[in-house]
Amino acid sequence: MPLVPLMVGATSDSTERTLGSHLAPYLSDPTNIFVISSDFCHWGARFRYTYYLLRDGRTMNIHSTSDIKKDSPVHESIKAVDFQSMNAIESGSHQRFLDQVEATGNTVCGRHPIGVFMAAVERARGLQGGGLFKFVRYERSSLVESLRDSSVSYCSAFAVL
Repeated sequence: MPLVPLMVGATSDSTERTLGSHLAPYLSDPTNIFVISSDFCHWGARFRYTYYLLRDGRTMNIHSTSDIKKDSPVHESIKAVDFQSMNAIESGSHQRFLDQVEATGNTVCGRHPIGVFMAAVERARGLQGGGLFKFVRYERSSLVESLRDSSVSYCSAFAVL
């Protein structure tokens, strides 16, 4: 069976939908399988992403003089934002995922290939969406405590039509 690699770079929302519509017929064929690989969030000053979500819902980008709350550790903020992104993906709504990434700036490295795949699933299912994606594992390279730290998130999911 042939392997057809596709590389998706930085695209627009409309391009993701267009590419998704081209892939939808192949996704609908049960003899095909798609594998999308991506890191998730890259957090830290070296990645220029320091979004900080406090337990009370307030957000900020932290810097060297920021007060990191003991009851809102940075690593818990990273996890909370990642889970928001993962929940948006599990919703099956391409637009919900785009909106969540836009709202938080989450640096989901593979957001564009994930977006293309989500758009393809929506198209293949006639925009019914919902309940197709399931995350099965979540890890981080480190538990960030201060701005000097950094972390990369990793997660695994699957989808079945």
